Amino acid sequence: MSVLERITSKDAIALEEKHGAHNYHPLPVVLSRGEGVYVWDVEGNKYYDFLSAYSAVNQGHCHPKIVGAMVNQAETLTLTSRAFYNDRLGPYEKYVTETFGFDKLLPMNTGAEAVETALKLCRKWAYEKKGIPENEAQIIVCENNFHGRTTTIISFSNDPVARKNFGPYTEGFVKIAYDNIEALKEALEGGTNIAGFLVEPIQGEAGVYVPSDNYLKEAKALCEAHNVLFIADEVQTGIARTGRLLATCGNCSCIDKHCSGTPEVKPDILILGKALSGGAYPVSAVLANDAIMGVIRPGNHGSTFGGNPIAAAVGMAALEVVKEEELAQNAFELGVLFRDELNKFIPNCSVVKSVRGKGLLNAILINDAEESSTAWDICMALKENGLLAKPTHGNIIRFAPPLVMNREQLLDCISIITMTLAQFEK
Repeated sequence: MSVLERITSKDAIALEEKHGAHNYHPLPVVLSRGEGVYVWDVEGNKYYDFLSAYSAVNQGHCHPKIVGAMVNQAETLTLTSRAFYNDRLGPYEKYVTETFGFDKLLPMNTGAEAVETALKLCRKWAYEKKGIPENEAQIIVCENNFHGRTTTIISFSNDPVARKNFGPYTEGFVKIAYDNIEALKEALEGGTNIAGFLVEPIQGEAGVYVPSDNYLKEAKALCEAHNVLFIADEVQTGIARTGRLLATCGNCSCIDKHCSGTPEVKPDILILGKALSGGAYPVSAVLANDAIMGVIRPGNHGSTFGGNPIAAAVGMAALEVVKEEELAQNAFELGVLFRDELNKFIPNCSVVKSVRGKGLLNAILINDAEESSTAWDICMALKENGLLAKPTHGNIIRFAPPLVMNREQLLDCISIITMTLAQFEK
């Protein structure tokens, strides 16, 4: 048995603290194995995973079909770069574009890369198709957004932790309030050279803020009226997480694996990542129709690993699992159950103000100040009781289990959550 296999949690944490950059503040649990909705630490303790790697593991940990596709391809051909064609990329692009109803896919690796790609694509379209003068394109974004942490992306973030001491920042962005259709209307009517509107259908990192029912639909209509591209960042909300294949699907019938319905809101540019690979490999994508994607030509954009054979094989398998196992339907039904049960508990609990969410992307608002440690302390107690979750923005706890969870498991998790919260009653 190797040294790494015998390592303790204490030793593993100490090694990261000494040799790794301190750019995260993890919960003090050292995971070594995962299967389905469960993870185990190095001491063998078993937990429900209620974060799913920030919704990357929608299909469950180590799904055999996804792992099988990855291993099989890794033993055949791993990387060619895009200097040559490979036999997996074309079929993958065909499958994904047909699944989501777009003409073209531009393959990347991470969510932040995909967001950067969408921004570049929007600007180039604005200059070459809309006629905006070069270097003057403006893209509207929302306050409290989270699209990644690259230099350009933090330029339009209002998170001081992500921004402080990383300037100078990239220009070309107009910031408005989220879920405020009048603010968007004013920005479109009063602004000049507006190229696009970048939005999260649900603001996950900000605390699972679900917008008003008609917000996305009205926002898309406004963008169409002003010849502005509607860019949906579905890196976290996409791939069945919210009870639909995409959060922008609204109330369409895509919870049915045989869906042939029309999405309620069709983005001009769609950004996918995370669960596009089931958490097995970094896979992201930007989708658009020919009229937009056609502005990208050889040399304009690329990635050595983007569209590699493993990513293509894994991405296809991950989407097949979502369809075959009807994970959107499951997320929809279990999400309703989760919020219903929490709403029965909350009126008699002084610790929690409310629960909100969609599908299996939910959050509870802790009745304490954002700078308090209460949410962290609750997550530590949840860990001791066999469930892993993490605070976001201080006093909010996000709950996002793998979508392969069943009703019995979810009810067990709800019992753990309510029992733990009860421990914090004064």
